[in-house]
Amino acid sequence: MKFRIVYDTPGRIRFRCGGYAFEKELECSVYKTLTAEDFVSSVQVRSENGGILVCYKKGCRDKVIKAVSALDPRKLVPNDTDPEFGIAEIDRSFGSELGKLVAKRILFTAFLPMPVSNVLTIIKGLKYIWKGLCTLGEGKLTVDVLDGASITACLSRKNYKTAGSVMFLLSVSALLEDYTRARTRAVLADSLAVKADKVWLVTEESDVLIPMSELHAGDRIRVRTGSVIPVDGEICEGEAYINESSMTGEPLAVMKSAGSSVFAGTVVEEGTVAITVRSLSSDTKISKIIELIDNSENLKAGVQSRAETLADSIVPFSFLGFGLTLLLTGNITKAVSLLMVDYSCAIKLSMPISVISAIKEAADMNITVKGGKYLEEFANADTVVFDKTGTLTNAEPVLETVIPFGGYTEGEALKIAACLEEHFPHSVARAIVKGAADRGLDHAEEHAEVNYIVAHGISTTLHGKKAIIGSHHFVAEDEGIFITEAQQNEIDEKSGACSVVYLAVGDSLAGALCISDPPRAEAAKAVEMLKREGIENIVMLTGDSVKAAEIIAAKLGITEVHAQVLPEQKHGMIEELKAQGRRVIMVGDGINDAPALAAANVSAAMSDASDIAKETADITLRGADLTELVRLRKLSELLMERINKNYRFILTFNSSLLVLGLLGVLSPSTSALLHNASTMMICAKSMTPLMDKDKEKNKLH
Repeated sequence: MKFRIVYDTPGRIRFRCGGYAFEKELECSVYKTLTAEDFVSSVQVRSENGGILVCYKKGCRDKVIKAVSALDPRKLVPNDTDPEFGIAEIDRSFGSELGKLVAKRILFTAFLPMPVSNVLTIIKGLKYIWKGLCTLGEGKLTVDVLDGASITACLSRKNYKTAGSVMFLLSVSALLEDYTRARTRAVLADSLAVKADKVWLVTEESDVLIPMSELHAGDRIRVRTGSVIPVDGEICEGEAYINESSMTGEPLAVMKSAGSSVFAGTVVEEGTVAITVRSLSSDTKISKIIELIDNSENLKAGVQSRAETLADSIVPFSFLGFGLTLLLTGNITKAVSLLMVDYSCAIKLSMPISVISAIKEAADMNITVKGGKYLEEFANADTVVFDKTGTLTNAEPVLETVIPFGGYTEGEALKIAACLEEHFPHSVARAIVKGAADRGLDHAEEHAEVNYIVAHGISTTLHGKKAIIGSHHFVAEDEGIFITEAQQNEIDEKSGACSVVYLAVGDSLAGALCISDPPRAEAAKAVEMLKREGIENIVMLTGDSVKAAEIIAAKLGITEVHAQVLPEQKHGMIEELKAQGRRVIMVGDGINDAPALAAANVSAAMSDASDIAKETADITLRGADLTELVRLRKLSELLMERINKNYRFILTFNSSLLVLGLLGVLSPSTSALLHNASTMMICAKSMTPLMDKDKEKNKLH
């Protein structure tokens, strides 16, 4: 690409390639091509004048010039999906638009004849006045009416300069609002988005490297060891170990083969697979997470909603103050000064920015939060209710012992149990299936359709006989299988602290499987830290036996335990706690936890939770570490502190402006300037991180 260097200092060089040397659709491709070089720090691209600004590492000037020279617009592929470029484009656009506003203002005040500038000011003012009248016509008394009234007052007094200054500041404020919202959301999306430029398309002849933009649903792509899967799809060829920690938080890779679903953002750790594309980047599971969070400001924190409501309710008093001031003093300047200041602008802008920034910060900590109100509930909670299996304990319980009955051997009982349990992803089921595999037992299907009864067990037909497996309650009470005293004594003696799964074939007990489920390594520490963070009550609910539950609870320092609890009972206990005035966090992972998760003030699902649990939960811990709850507690408390601090500052500062305007100390334009400057400042502050990540990590380890 031809160019001339228009600016050249150490570490920074600007190229000018000429107007539309490359089309606007190629801006992102130019950006990505240059930023791919390890000696390039940052890049800005503008197609209008062919401008390319490159910041580079010391001593790499010649490499930069060579890289720009090598650019060929004919070989570049249009691409506008890069989040980083999106952020850079937002920054550039904001700077450009702000420059235009400033330039127009200078032109108005310094170069245009006064009659012309006055006419243009009136024409521009009509837009604000009309907007205010429309809002008023809808029966609303908001800041738009306030803006329209202040401009009307200035124009009626022929104070065109003040009216122009007010409209200029309002334009800057609107531009800033759009910029801060867009940039915050773009940064959030960047933290979660899948970054892939090209993929290997499988064709009849060979694999072809193509841009992501040319990929379509139904195409087949090949992904090899170490590569990120860029789409949602289904494996059609090969097998591989795939790390799904970006989606589930589970650190161990899982084996997947033909017929298995895979998701964008996961990584092939070992092996090679061909994948049939089901969803492209705009419709992947991870993009839906981004969309969910992006829209989450609609789930406003209560304190945010209350602040916004109060801000709007103050607007009528601004008009009352304007009228009284004009009536008592006859000074229109003082009266207009009161209309130049409103509370809602700063509140309605800074509050959602604070919330979105906090949600983004949580996402960086591998925690997905669906809305600001859940952060508020998390900050105010005084009770945490934990499910046991798969939540407080390891996600992979271990089969310890098989106790056979009814003439079955250990191997036979385990084969039947594994055959039934392999259809369900619960951690206990996985332990039984793995236990059979570790013992070299083949459990090929020999049964009819399997029915899963939530929180109870599994039933089917095996060789003409009914076969059931599940809890004591399910097998003995619901299904009426008689368990002798001798059998139960033997089970109690051999199971120890293990959980027991009962297997029955026909009308008699066939075996008991003893499952050990040790606590997560960090569970005791997490419980202790939550107590230090102000959580008064920590409760454990489990469908497991009383003995197993009490042993685990004692290890973790939990004093309130409820064992052998059914799903509806979990739900009832949550409702009971709420009725006592408790603010409850429910943490669970299974289908049986879904009712309790839905009932809690705020709920959190573990990374390896069932789909229904994760859909029901307000928060997902993608890092599979219970200490993340502690970090989220601190983050949510800091967010509430920031919102309240912002609120107090806005009230104090703007009230001061009203008083100074009333006393005649500040002119309307100065009031508007200070009001908008404070709004900008508080919004900028609201975008900064709430926590020092490295410091907090050190505290937790």
